[in-house]
Parts: sequence; C-alpha cells; structure tokens
Amino acid sequence: MFVRLVVLALSAAPTLTWAQQPARTDSLHAHGDSLTRQPAHRQETTVTAAPPRREEPRSAVTLSAAVVQQTPAINPYELLRQAAGLEVHDQGQGPGFASDASVRGFSSDHSTDLALWIDGVPINEPVNGHSEGYNDWSLLMPQAVRTIDVFKGPTSALYGNFALAGTVNVRTLERMTGVQVAADGGAYGRIEGSVLGGFDHDESGGVFGVRGLREDGWRPNSGYRLGQGHARVVRNVSGNAALDAGVELYAAGWDSPGFLTLEQFDAREFDNVSDPTDGGFKRHAQERVSLRVVPSGSMVWRSTVYATQGRWQLFLTTPPEGGSGEGSGSQTEEEDRRYGFGATSALTWSSRRTEVTVGAEGRWDHSDYENLFTTSRLRDSTQTDVVARQASGALFLQSNSDVGPHLRVSVGGRYDVLGTRSTPEGEAAVSDAKGVLSPKLGVLYHLKRFVDLYANVSKGFRQTDGVIADPTLPFITAWAYETGAKFDARDLNLSVALFRMDVSNEQTFDPITLTSTSGGRSRRQGVEVDLRARLAPAVSVTTDWTFNDAKYRRFVTEEGDTLSGARVVNTAKYVGSAAVEVAPPSAIWLARLSTNVVGPYTPFDEPDVTLASYALLHAGGQVRIGAALLQLGVRNLLDRTYPELRAGGFVVPGQPRSVYGSVRYDF
Repeated sequence: MFVRLVVLALSAAPTLTWAQQPARTDSLHAHGDSLTRQPAHRQETTVTAAPPRREEPRSAVTLSAAVVQQTPAINPYELLRQAAGLEVHDQGQGPGFASDASVRGFSSDHSTDLALWIDGVPINEPVNGHSEGYNDWSLLMPQAVRTIDVFKGPTSALYGNFALAGTVNVRTLERMTGVQVAADGGAYGRIEGSVLGGFDHDESGGVFGVRGLREDGWRPNSGYRLGQGHARVVRNVSGNAALDAGVELYAAGWDSPGFLTLEQFDAREFDNVSDPTDGGFKRHAQERVSLRVVPSGSMVWRSTVYATQGRWQLFLTTPPEGGSGEGSGSQTEEEDRRYGFGATSALTWSSRRTEVTVGAEGRWDHSDYENLFTTSRLRDSTQTDVVARQASGALFLQSNSDVGPHLRVSVGGRYDVLGTRSTPEGEAAVSDAKGVLSPKLGVLYHLKRFVDLYANVSKGFRQTDGVIADPTLPFITAWAYETGAKFDARDLNLSVALFRMDVSNEQTFDPITLTSTSGGRSRRQGVEVDLRARLAPAVSVTTDWTFNDAKYRRFVTEEGDTLSGARVVNTAKYVGSAAVEVAPPSAIWLARLSTNVVGPYTPFDEPDVTLASYALLHAGGQVRIGAALLQLGVRNLLDRTYPELRAGGFVVPGQPRSVYGSVRYDF
C-alpha cells in the first residue's frame, strides 16, 4: 500500500508581485491548466491538466507522492478522505465496486458527481446501468502516483461530463531509475506485494509496476483479491516532438457480507452475512498514446488517443429484495461488459502575460448491461437487458491573462454534445442527442504582499442516471459561485473559500430500493478552509475542512414524498481532515498523526434522520535503514464504531482499528 516516502515540504517561498515573477512559460500539459518549463526530455506529453497554481482563481488541493505513500489508507477512496478532506461513504464491497466520494455536498452515488482522470484518460463509465458515470478508482495504482489534484467545483473548462462537483486528476511517474520492491502486511489477513522499476535516459524514460493484494476482510465473507499492472514509457522522437504511452489494468474478485439491519448495527452484531454467495469480480484496462509537438517557443500541441475495456459481475442481496430484510434469499445480479475509444487534442499559445488553450475531445462507449434476480447465483428472472452506445464530443477554450501587475482574468468554456442509442432486449432502439454549454469565468487580484483575492462563476453538468434505458433524459446542471482568499507566506499557506452551487434537474438514487427520482432543484452553500503550516523546522500541520448547507429547494419523489427544504441525502453538514507530522530535517525517521471528521449526516431514504458526527484517528511512521524503508500505520486508532453508509434503516459498518506495516527496499 505504501511506496518509498519523502518528507512533505510545506513551506513556500515568499510571494512576489507578478511584476517581479518570472515571465510566463510554456504549458507542458494539455489542456494547459498550468505553465511550467522543464528540460525538453522531462516535459509531460499526455493531454491532462497540470498542477493547480496558487494564483489561479479557484479552490484546489494537491497531494504529493509523499502524502499518498504515508497515509494508512485501505483503498483510494480512503486515501482522499484522510488526505484531502473529501466526504466518503464506503459501499462495503471489494475493489471494483465503486464507493461514494463527495465534494461540496453532492451525494455522488458511486462517485458519479466527480470526474476522475488518470494520465489524460477519463475513468467515469458512461451508459452504466448501475449508475451513470460509475467511477472506478481501483484502476489507480498508489505506488505509481506522482501527484493527485482535487479541483473543487466545475471551474475548469478542460473537464466536461461528470465534473459536476469537481475533478480528481492523477498523474503517474514518468520515469525512475532502479527497482523498488515492497512487502506489506496488516490486519485481517492483508498481504500485499509490489515491484516498481524503470529507466531514465536522456531521450527516453519509463516506469513499470505490478501489484498483488489479498485480504480476508474484517467481517465474515468479506475477503477480496486484486492484481494490478502499470506501464508508462516516454520517448523523444525528434527535437520538438515526444511520444508517451501507458497502460493501466487490474483484476479483482470479492465476497460480500451484505448490509446490516439498524438493530444489528446498534447491537454490534457485525458477523451477520445476508447471503454467503454474494460477491463479484471486475476486470478493467485502459491503454493510451500521447504525442507532444512544439512547433515554436510559444506554442505547444498535444494529443492523446486511448481505449478502455471492462467487465464486471456482482451478486448482492439488497433489501427489500430479500436477505435479512425479508428472508426470501433473493439476490440482484448485475453484469456489465463494455469497451470504448477516445481522443483529446489541444493547442496552447502563450506569451509573457497570456496563455490560451483551444481543443477538442471525442469519446465513444459501448455497454452491454444485464440486471437479474437470482437465488444462490442461479438466475430467476430478468429485470433489465439492454445494449447502449454513446458518442460524445466537445470543443473547449481556456485562457489566463495578467491584466497589469496584480490582476489575473481566467475566461473559458466548453460545448458538449452527447448522443445515446439504447436497444433493450426484444424492443426497438431509442436514440437521442443533446448539447450543453458550460461557461467559466474567474478573476484574481494579488495584493502587494501575501494575499490573493478571487472570485469565479462556472457551470457544470453530468448525464442523468438511467440514460442507458432512456436516452431522452436531460442533463443535471449546476451553476457554481465561489469567492475566497489565499494567504502565502514562508511557513504558512492558507485559503478560505465561500461557495454556492444551484442544481437543476436534481436526482437522488436509493441503493436499497434501486429507484431514482429526477426533476428537482437543490442548493449547496458553505465555507472551505485549507491550511498548511510549518510550526517548527521539524513540525508541520495540514488541514482541510468543508462546512456545508445542502438542501433540496423543490423536490417530490416518485412515491409522492415532499423533500423540499430537507437536507440532501447521503451528505454531512461538515467534513474535514487534519494531520501533524514530525520530521526532523536530518533524521532518518518521521511520525504522523491524522484525523478525519464527518459531521451530522443524512442517510439515503431517511430524510428525517440525522446521524451523529464522528472522528477517526490515524497514526503512522517510518524509519530508513540503509536502502530499506520500514513503515507502520494504524487506521482508526481509537477503534471507533461508525456507519460508513446507511440507507433505509440498513447499514454498512466502518472498519475497526487496523494495523498495517511495510518494508521497502531500493535496488
């Protein structure tokens, strides 16, 4: 789970006025979100956004490889919860079954309100019958991560469908030398091994990795297995052109203990298993090739083509279909087989004070989805059997201009068109196409010393759940408004943001009854605080908090329940994370204590219920002995009992105290 650590450097140089800063430099990442000059053979090739700069008029969090590697997280969702303050509600299944990651109070069933990109390739799965935009983070290999950026809100013109609440953008290592071998062990039979190696030559570089993981699970019938592979190779093909190719793949299988009733959870009867035949598997792969050309010193053209393939099947006893809720023993079986292709191309022109990126992207996805009732994995009847295809395309523009020494203006937008064709088994095909315009505008004013004031307005969208069967369903859209301040000093980085998001065609999904309701309106508004400070040469502190008021403005369910004025389900009033790290500059060790907090929480299908807040405490440390790195981490140090997910009176309990250790050796 861990990789070799480096000490996280939190201090920043004193902020200069823009007139004192170096001239703007070439954007090395298409979509051109940032400008960073590096030696030619080090430049990024893939079409993806670069790390967010502090002087951009928006809220964002960047996680370095060091933070990723030293966080005692059991999966990628847990990593973002602990390190970036995201609200996460784990679905309680194994890898391949997407959990809920939420930004700014979007319930984000299976993380569908967040766009995930890895090395310039979108991961959300369109025309998915389980949930539109099903967001499988298990494709992310922690050992190969270089940085993770979390963009709050739909402020970037570089991301379209599913970037309703924000975007998680992952960059992997481009090159390395030597070989790193790791062995990890932990509670509940967790065993993990990984090998990461590569090369770094003047004109080429690469990184290759494999990873294997198995765990028995802390509840009966909750074990899982995962095998993963990663490869990335870069090569300069001429003085002004470079190729970058990569592959991500994994295979996983898991068993499922199912949901607990509220009475079982309150009595801590965690050993209950709804159906011992519950479980599933997933296979997922993506391949890409990127080309970067520099026709002149002020212009960069980047293009990426990619392909994706996936198949998953799951058996899950979900009340009220059966199991502990009614005792019928009936399961829901779902199977999804898919493949797709896509391409993105962008041209960036930059001068001393201006950068403009224009580009286009296209995507085509094919899905074959079945949903059936089964008993002990024997099929009883079919609920849904549909084949769907979706073609999408977009044009986008993003520009950043310095107007004088203190004012920066960011203007952009994109126009997306989606066409979907649905063919249910034995029925005629249904097709529909629609488009959506998403403007973006931001302004940042830099004061003379350490403070930047900013404001932005933007529009985001995602396709509605159920479009796989009904292509005429409209988009869910949100107008987002944000204003804030950023303070940067030598040993302190602080940002405070006020946000509001007005949502049209609001949709809520109930994972218990497997029904959804659309057509309402809602509003999220609140405050975000991000702090990174060095208290002493050996002590640093980080914290990230969101305080949120998320309510339906007008919403009536299909059953006739009026939710107008009620809190948005599956969201908390506040979430946050904080960490203290002790790392003497010349020492061979470091120690880290962290917490993540979830405030009062409104579960699915229980709008009148508010669960109490809770906090989890985590600890970790490392020591280097020669070429070996020894690490130890404890998750949920105080063994707090808490609900990961609750819906309709049924609960997925959170994992109790868990100890993990690892050994890394560099050859």
